[in-house]
Amino acid sequence: MTCGIDEAGRGPLAGPVTAAAVVLPEDFPVEILNDSKKLSEKKRFEVEKVIKQKALGWGLGWVWEDEIDRINILKASLLAMKYAYENMQQEFPNLPVPVSAIIDGTFCPQIPVQCRAVPKADATYPEVMAASILAKNARDHMMIRIGQFFPEYQYEKHKGYPTKLHKELLKKFGISPIQRKTFKF
Repeated sequence: MTCGIDEAGRGPLAGPVTAAAVVLPEDFPVEILNDSKKLSEKKRFEVEKVIKQKALGWGLGWVWEDEIDRINILKASLLAMKYAYENMQQEFPNLPVPVSAIIDGTFCPQIPVQCRAVPKADATYPEVMAASILAKNARDHMMIRIGQFFPEYQYEKHKGYPTKLHKELLKKFGISPIQRKTFKF
């Protein structure tokens, strides 16, 4: 049994980095999966429902902007992955411990199973594709909710990524409370 782990939100100027860990059953309909960046938002949300219904286990992990600024984005991404794995184990206590984990990227988080980092695993391994989708959707949902508290920053549109709109809003209003202050903008 393999756990797939991926993150979303390394590049934004604001908000958390979010990770997901997923263990799929052998009979999961893998043909519905793809790298989250290659699926439309509508399709991602449809597939998310299937993942959450059929996965043997899944978990999310979050590291917020203050911690990202304190430890750097790479360490924060790995920490979010660790939290996602731990949360999966906590939320699904009857899930057998996976034999191994495949991580999208070049580094592995500190988790208690054999781990292999594979660049672009989110385009190759179904478990990582599923994790990619859950992480992206969870982060997008969070940025939309945050946008309700800070409507002037329009987080529901750019999700904190360094778009032209986001940069213009930063110039107009200054940094927001969820800004990553060590990121150049």
